[in-house]
Amino acid sequence: MTQARARRSVLYVPATNERAMTKAESLACDAIIFDLEDAVAAPVKADARAALLAHFSANPTSTKERIIRVNAAATAWGAEDLAAASVCKPDAVLLPKVETAEQVLAVRTVLERSNASDTRLWAMIETPLGIVNIREIAALGAKPSIGLECLVAGTNDLAKETGLPLPEGRSIMMLWLASAIIHARAFELDILDGVYNDFNDADGFTAECRQGAIMGFDGKTLIHPKQIEAANAAFSPDAASIEEAHTIVAAFAAPENSQRGVLSLNGKMVERLHVEMAMRTLAKAGIVFNG
Repeated sequence: MTQARARRSVLYVPATNERAMTKAESLACDAIIFDLEDAVAAPVKADARAALLAHFSANPTSTKERIIRVNAAATAWGAEDLAAASVCKPDAVLLPKVETAEQVLAVRTVLERSNASDTRLWAMIETPLGIVNIREIAALGAKPSIGLECLVAGTNDLAKETGLPLPEGRSIMMLWLASAIIHARAFELDILDGVYNDFNDADGFTAECRQGAIMGFDGKTLIHPKQIEAANAAFSPDAASIEEAHTIVAAFAAPENSQRGVLSLNGKMVERLHVEMAMRTLAKAGIVFNG
């Protein structure tokens, strides 16, 4: 099962921009994706890797979940990207344009050989074939030995591959996104919505965040810091859900209930399985429960 934590706002940062990478560490986003792929032009791929290595060397720990998006293994830069990621030891490596389960397995094998077995995997689902093969990708990836934790919808590439305009074409894309979401839920993975390209369109972005939250996404990938606040608000549980979660966790944490499997709380029968759900609710709100 994926780790219960907040992934409401996940900000892409180009690995070529040291100032942006440093600033991101202090922003209110839940996670940072340091990008070696689309945000970095081919002539400066090596420079980006060097900047990323320097950043992680200077900042070996962070309050954020940190992910490195590498270039695909089949590209000229994939192997060196994975080698750099193995040295940086981020929380996860994000694989672009995942279309088969074998691609995920291959990267896990490389990380194991590079003494980076603790690094988890995220997978971009951004092509028609990725959607078609989503069951196999999620099923294999969810195995503990593989360590896939999160799927990321790549709506821009999906739109490009299918000829759909954005944002108008998102309504057509909804069926494909729903398929990815239900497979993520079936195999207990998190899943993030794609980016919203016009970072100056606050109303449009907020509306798309609300739509994504209703659909079942855990959060949204972002291209600009000004999008963080709205994403955090849209993907956070409401106050009533948070209060109920606190009550459930506290009740089962009480010494007198340590051996009990079922409790009556506020007129409802609550089981221990609800504790896990409550902890997940608190985590998604960015709350650490201290008993």
